[in-house]
Amino acid sequence: MKKSITNKFYNIVTVFTVAMFFSCNDNFDQVQKIGISENEPFTVDYNLNLKYTDSGRITANLISTKALDYSNRDFPYREFVDGVELDIFDDNNKKSIVLADYAIIYTETGLIDMQNNVVITTHDNRVLKTNQLFYDQKNEWLYTNEAVSFKSEQDLINGHGFDSNTKFTNAEVLEVTGIITLEE
Repeated sequence: MKKSITNKFYNIVTVFTVAMFFSCNDNFDQVQKIGISENEPFTVDYNLNLKYTDSGRITANLISTKALDYSNRDFPYREFVDGVELDIFDDNNKKSIVLADYAIIYTETGLIDMQNNVVITTHDNRVLKTNQLFYDQKNEWLYTNEAVSFKSEQDLINGHGFDSNTKFTNAEVLEVTGIITLEE
């Protein structure tokens, strides 16, 4: 009888031990998110001045007063809520400037969505103005379907939509609504 009680005790302990073992799982991601609401940014950065380099040469400089980092989301992104200035340097160290009142960078896709008063001024004084512009970092491509104003070397072109590589060597205003030839 005593042996039967001991066996039952060992069986019960074994069942509880196995149950506890199988109930344990990797909760590291959940532990990291403790105290962080799903609607709140993971971090808030102030007075950013980020420099991007390639082989020791500065290729871009990003300046913003406030950025919200949502890298804790399933589809991570970073928001620049107080505007952004991006200085881009070509191989000859000539600078082009991109300004926008708001920008969002989608980390996984490499897509940058710039909004509100977007102005690009190239190193050779070509100027693009629009209310929204997308930059595909992987393909180095700029595009929008919004109204645009593009000042080239000799023309001021207004239209809806814009496509170009980042060097503006094939810049094209889509659905042109007007062209004004500039005097020299």
